[in-house]
Amino acid sequence: MPEPYVAVPSFLNRPSTLIVSTDPHPDPLRGTDLGRARGPDLDRARDLDIRDPAPGHARPPVAPSRTDLSLLGPLSRFARDPAVTDLFVNGDAGLWLDAGHGLVPAPDWRSDERGIRDLAVRLIALGGRHIDEASPCVDVRLADGIRVHAVLPPVSSTGTLLSIRLPRAERLSLDALAAGGLFGQGEARSAQLGRLRAAVHNRENVLVTGAAGSGKTTLLAALLGEAPAAERIVAIEDVAELRIAHPHVVALESRQANLEGAGRIGLDSLLREALRMRPDRLVLGECRGVEIRELLAALNTGHDGGAGTLHANSLADVPARLEALGALAGMSPAAVARQTVSAINLVLHLERRGGLRRLAQVGRFVLDSADRLSTVPA
Repeated sequence: MPEPYVAVPSFLNRPSTLIVSTDPHPDPLRGTDLGRARGPDLDRARDLDIRDPAPGHARPPVAPSRTDLSLLGPLSRFARDPAVTDLFVNGDAGLWLDAGHGLVPAPDWRSDERGIRDLAVRLIALGGRHIDEASPCVDVRLADGIRVHAVLPPVSSTGTLLSIRLPRAERLSLDALAAGGLFGQGEARSAQLGRLRAAVHNRENVLVTGAAGSGKTTLLAALLGEAPAAERIVAIEDVAELRIAHPHVVALESRQANLEGAGRIGLDSLLREALRMRPDRLVLGECRGVEIRELLAALNTGHDGGAGTLHANSLADVPARLEALGALAGMSPAAVARQTVSAINLVLHLERRGGLRRLAQVGRFVLDSADRLSTVPA
């Protein structure tokens, strides 16, 4: 019987064309104003941009070291810094890092276009997908929840682009997020924390909204970690990112079409399959297309305790976003409004300002005087 083919990144067994520093323990912020100004407190800030709590308050758990970063090849040395959450390779223009306080360039990184393209092709192959001129934009998940997005020329006019999101090594709880200031301070923090726990225990359907990088997935995972251990959570994602501290989690991931254009499995199809798996809690990692129809239908037919995320600029903008997604699925604004009011009990909107993430608004859906979808504070 022939040996099965196993994709192995060739940068593990041949010299790379990428030129990096020989320093075995590099500081990705070295040589920048941020690196020179950074003190012990800033060093301890984590990738949620939540700095150390005030004296007398509990400190969030220290993150363990990340593992399996060798998959990233020459980028792994930068990813080993636990404060780094994102790496961006902008063609041969350079590498940028986000260590929780804004993007800074890596001064000791250089590469040519051919080396970066080869790296992109290998990383996408390790994620089980393909990237070429016919499919120049691809998103994959590698080991330990590392997310890689790649874009090839000519779609990118500035060379091959890589966007890599690194997950936290540990699964944060609501208490850890509260200790870091995500829910405010003092009595306000206690009130928000109690409200969120009550929403989970009362099996309210929750929608977490916010801009990219605002912490939606992290908060959603922490909420689901509060669910009783006897419940079965079925999570559907385009690229699996949720890291839920719960004993019974089943994850489904969408699949792109193969080279012949066949075999695609979308989020809408996965939602229909998930309903046959007897979920106690149905979770959609991100609503961004026609799958909103299946999600609203499921949450309106007895599947309570569900949750999902949605990109939106503010709580007031969420209704318009849902109407736009509903239009893609052939739903009228009136249908979206009535199903949403019935299906979703709580909306949590996150913001990232001044380098900190916070729960900015909590609301619920209502119908306005014209029977259009609207939100009010909750």
